[in-house]
Amino acid sequence: MTEEADRTFTPGQGTGPLRGVRVVELAGIGPGPHACMIMADLGADVIRVDRPGGGFLNVGKYDVLNRGRPSVALDLKNPEAVETVLRLVESADVLVEGLRPGVTERLGLGPDDCWARNPKLVYGRMTGWGQDGPWSQVAGHDMNYIAITGALHGLGQDRSRPHFPGNLVGDFGGGSTYLVIGVLAALLEVRTSGRGQVVDAAIVDGTAHLNAMASMLRAVGAASDRRASGLLDGGTPYYDIYETADGKHLSVGALEPQFYAELVRLLELDLPDRDDLANLPVIREALTARFKERTQAEWAELFDGTDACVAPIIPLGEAAEHPHLAARGTLVERDGIVQPAPAPRFSRTAPTLGPPPAPAPGADTRVALAAWGIDDVDGLIERGVATQA
Repeated sequence: MTEEADRTFTPGQGTGPLRGVRVVELAGIGPGPHACMIMADLGADVIRVDRPGGGFLNVGKYDVLNRGRPSVALDLKNPEAVETVLRLVESADVLVEGLRPGVTERLGLGPDDCWARNPKLVYGRMTGWGQDGPWSQVAGHDMNYIAITGALHGLGQDRSRPHFPGNLVGDFGGGSTYLVIGVLAALLEVRTSGRGQVVDAAIVDGTAHLNAMASMLRAVGAASDRRASGLLDGGTPYYDIYETADGKHLSVGALEPQFYAELVRLLELDLPDRDDLANLPVIREALTARFKERTQAEWAELFDGTDACVAPIIPLGEAAEHPHLAARGTLVERDGIVQPAPAPRFSRTAPTLGPPPAPAPGADTRVALAAWGIDDVDGLIERGVATQA
């Protein structure tokens, strides 16, 4: 049996609150696919347009970011392929692209080209630097984008150098999350105006927006440009990370006085007044020594269910086994891959993961194009316009 015959994808199968919303995704990497994964998780009917053979990362079913939606392969250098995308746009609510500014315009798939077919289309653009500005045409990655916003400078408790948290803050925090917010807002607005618009989601903009609380803390003197000197960056001993007897670590976040009091009670320590800044080194030394006396598991058992704001730091490979995440089903196994369940949750229109894993590029060309009303799909494949994997 062929891979095509094995797939059980049914377009429009989503159960979440975005059921009925149709999205055309021009395939990219990182935040664009993550945004489309979120929308597919929430029930949107998303069709992913890949280049024949795929792009930079081809890991098949293991690409969790591409789950929940079909892949069609079109050669966008071919005018017939461009016309096919425009025909998809005619019945779509949203288009998402993550190419450099100006590329879709040169292809004939820019906003004006799409609005000529569908004036209500929301046109979502995902970039690092944004659609304009002196660096808009420059290459970059997550750490570059968060570097100029003030976010990266303050990350980490090592005062001699900053530490970057993978690509969580830029690509997915300031990037895909804000693209989805923008697309949903524009979808609401089109109900009253009847007109689509461009959503310019730039990682630099979203990251700066995420960092709003840091601006507040800096303004009131609770944070500075010096790492590990503020309220939430390890500058205080009651909001920091501590090593346990077995070389593992605990997160301690007992900020409020009542939570700090519970922490001290459970640790059975007699500590000086924490509001006197001169006492902070003494408190840190006492906490460091105390946490080294027991293993992470022993401390986790002691603090379980308390308001001391202490939680073990565990690797991703063990996260699904944590009792709280296991009870909520936060991480699930599907197709042999442990992956996050759809989020957030809804009381009435609960989203579910679709049955197939992430497809190979072009695995669903026939079934998905036909489901979206494209005729003569076999002809497109025969002429090399489209590819069926």
